[in-house]
Amino acid sequence: MTLIYGHRGAKGIAPENTLPSFQACLDAGINRCELDVRLSRDNQAVVIHDADLKRLAGSKQRVKNMTVDELSKVDTRHAGPAWPTACRVPTLAQVLELCAFEHWQIEIKSLSRKRAVILIQNIARLCEKYGISEQVVLTSSSHTVLRTAMQQAPHLPRGLVAEYAWMDPVKTALRFQCSLLALNWSLCIEKRIHQAQEAGMHVSAWTVNDPALMRQLAQYGVDSLITDFPGLASATLGSP
Repeated sequence: MTLIYGHRGAKGIAPENTLPSFQACLDAGINRCELDVRLSRDNQAVVIHDADLKRLAGSKQRVKNMTVDELSKVDTRHAGPAWPTACRVPTLAQVLELCAFEHWQIEIKSLSRKRAVILIQNIARLCEKYGISEQVVLTSSSHTVLRTAMQQAPHLPRGLVAEYAWMDPVKTALRFQCSLLALNWSLCIEKRIHQAQEAGMHVSAWTVNDPALMRQLAQYGVDSLITDFPGLASATLGSP
């Protein structure tokens, strides 16, 4: 059975990485979610993909220079899809508090080692507080982040996010003792999928929005798909 993860909630239905987007994912019957986390100026984990607000809110302000209070006032509907009410940048704590997902892929975007230590310790505390340490995998494309996660939160599973094949994704993931390999769908050839699985890793393909591609990747044997349209994926694959 190929599992389904909502990409930034349900990015194709509601503004990404917002509470309405996560609720839309749950409303589609999908209880697994992928989201992005960055560190605010006041050292809080906030759920947002981009380093700045240009795409999401038409602002040049950078996330790392803003406090949680300032980010909570930002309306991120600029990038669509259309939504009737304002969609704010939530903290990770708010999402964990309000959204009952069964499993989370928490992607940590690239940052310095000093800030990575602060963010990973913050995430680890939240996972303990909400009792989800066994329902989370910390993912990143950053070697600095993965190395820091090994040191600061060795009890939390790790996953490598791989977009390109120039550095062998399977070997790189094993170097950081990852239990999950999140592959850009274009890297999902059967040989690589099976190689990762034989090494004990869960293979997750992103971002998969076309029904024919969903079926093809499921046939190849990927363990899960990350999609902007979790309801469509569920209808296509006939499974959660």
